[in-house]
Amino acid sequence: MLDGFASPPRRRPPGSGRRSGAKRRERGASDAEGNAPGDAAGPGAPPGEDTALELLREGSLEILGRLIEASNETWYCSVTSGDLSAACVYKPIAGERPLWDFPTGTLAGREVAAYVVSRAGGWDVVPPTVMRDGPYGPGMCQLWIDVDPETDLIELARRGDHPGLRDLAVFDAVVNNADRKIGHLLPVPSGHLFGCDHGVCFAQDYKLRTVLWQWRGKSLPRRATDALRRVFDLVESGELTSELAKWLSPGELEAMRIRVDRLLKHRVHPYPPEDWPAIPWPPY
Repeated sequence: MLDGFASPPRRRPPGSGRRSGAKRRERGASDAEGNAPGDAAGPGAPPGEDTALELLREGSLEILGRLIEASNETWYCSVTSGDLSAACVYKPIAGERPLWDFPTGTLAGREVAAYVVSRAGGWDVVPPTVMRDGPYGPGMCQLWIDVDPETDLIELARRGDHPGLRDLAVFDAVVNNADRKIGHLLPVPSGHLFGCDHGVCFAQDYKLRTVLWQWRGKSLPRRATDALRRVFDLVESGELTSELAKWLSPGELEAMRIRVDRLLKHRVHPYPPEDWPAIPWPPY
């Protein structure tokens, strides 16, 4: 077990757990290994996460199956180092589908950047994520989260009284998430809520597209403004931007700073865009 994060048994077959739905897993895949250093978590990472991050960066990566419904090449893997083993998701840059509105080859880095921002704000909504080499080249590697099978994700996504869900909505506004679907919600039995699939975040233009609009125009709670202040202070000091500059352009970093500044100034949840679809399709 890795300090509060779900750590499945060594070499567990991909059909035995859940992340965004077991039906997305294709049984059977070739074996391969990768072992190369990655990048640190950046500002705000709690000490208890060091074990998970080191395992993801340095462990031996073995492919166990493929998530066949993902838009980009996505592999379910085991990562092992010594007597530690966990399941993870590996998305190689070489398997990214080109998009008209995001530079080619940048999606994996955006996933790492989302993790860094999540930790900087204290939201802890993105599972431990690193950039590393793998069987199909450099890519994003993220700890697999076992989802609570008793949770109805559609019902969860509609709730207006879930603090963790509201944290995720604020986080999405900061990173300008263009694809927050219901299936990207990862509730765990402890009650904590994670989110996954942050490759289409951090665009300069306002592209917020989400199923979490139930707080639009409502005042931000104190916990949200405290988190936003932490992020803004780290941006202003340069500590956060120096880390994010590995993955994002100067224009994207400045756009994020402006978004955080406006959220702190107006202290309300954002409204849906008028010239951009407000809900992703399909929403699940």
